[in-house]
Amino acid sequence: MFVDTAKVFISAGKGGDGAVSFRHEIYVEKGGPDGGVGGDGGDVIFVATDGLNTLIDFRYKPELKAKPGENGSKCDRSGAAGDPLYVKVPMGTIVRRAGNVIADLTEKGQEVVIAKGGEGGSGNAHFKSSVRQAPRIAEKGEMGEIFEAELELRLLADVGLVGFPNAGKSTFLSVVSNARPEIADYAFTTLTPNLGVADIDSSSLLIADIPGLIEGASEGKGLGDAFLRHVERTAVLLHLIDAYTDDIAGAYTTIRSELTKYNVDLTDRPEIIALTKIEGLDDDIIQMQVDAVKAVAGNTPVFAISSIAHKGITEVLRALQQKVAKSRELAAIIEDEDEDIETISLSQTKLDESWKVERVEEDEKIYFVVSGEKIERFARRTIFGSYEAENRLRDILKKLGIAHELRRRGAQGDSFIHIGENRFTFLEQ
Repeated sequence: MFVDTAKVFISAGKGGDGAVSFRHEIYVEKGGPDGGVGGDGGDVIFVATDGLNTLIDFRYKPELKAKPGENGSKCDRSGAAGDPLYVKVPMGTIVRRAGNVIADLTEKGQEVVIAKGGEGGSGNAHFKSSVRQAPRIAEKGEMGEIFEAELELRLLADVGLVGFPNAGKSTFLSVVSNARPEIADYAFTTLTPNLGVADIDSSSLLIADIPGLIEGASEGKGLGDAFLRHVERTAVLLHLIDAYTDDIAGAYTTIRSELTKYNVDLTDRPEIIALTKIEGLDDDIIQMQVDAVKAVAGNTPVFAISSIAHKGITEVLRALQQKVAKSRELAAIIEDEDEDIETISLSQTKLDESWKVERVEEDEKIYFVVSGEKIERFARRTIFGSYEAENRLRDILKKLGIAHELRRRGAQGDSFIHIGENRFTFLEQ
């Protein structure tokens, strides 16, 4: 059963209490304090694990509790620390506490301390001093962190399949991978996301089949709003459209609109379009449908495929492979740049002051000027006219918070942004 949200009660271990004790030795009438310190409570640690793709286990185990630390004892013996609780979660799990994100596990083997165990209390030996020779005081161990956590899973896939219900997504996935989703000739066959691995040449692609979207999905209609979160982390979108659709251009723009309404960042996500079920159509009709989509899709590649006849499948997979590789490479570059930014060690105030956005109205035209040493340096290193290079710069605008300010000032997708001597549109056109 696929479950992508869950609530779980998390309790880190309590620290052990310190001990009050005095040495008792033969011929030593008044031994000094020798109460030991309590052990620290165990942490609750989440581990991102490959091979898991559901949060179903947390529905049946709603409480996660680490071991407490043991109390200190005589002879300066410290209590043993409580064993940490290691919890395996799927890669792509987000953990929230009181609505705030405290962990985002995206890499295999990544470990995050979700709840910290309490520190052990000091024994009376700790409180001995020149003026306090026989202290009878010890500390209680601290309580570990206790709270209710909200878990959300966003599948980490290379490719996300989107489109209207019955567009052929599940059939495509079943043909290119080892996945066996339910397939039938009616809408909403797929009720939960499915994952499959497609091998192409010397590499492979992890593909997620997202339940069909309809107009209004971003507002809660149909099934799509419950699963749109899984599109957010896919590197590339494969938009499948039934070639028999009467208004095929309208079908494409409707789904694109829903994706944008759900998350504006999806607007510039790399995409490939495939017209499906072409096995029963004449070549001239197929070309007519391809041309209709191209008229509204700009430079987005458009393929015509038949999953049943295995026609055009290899070409689509190779195109996806190239897009995914470029997307991952770009993400790595941005991550490196983020590390460079962090090493500058600017305070948040200085970081906020390091750029400026100016709205300019000139000759009945509006454009936006972004200035600042850091962002201008990134712009100077950008090869304008290159799809990947410009999108990298757009991603940096988001990372620095500039994109948010541009939207607040009224920037639209086709608005021109000026940085130094360079000009480009706010979103890819």
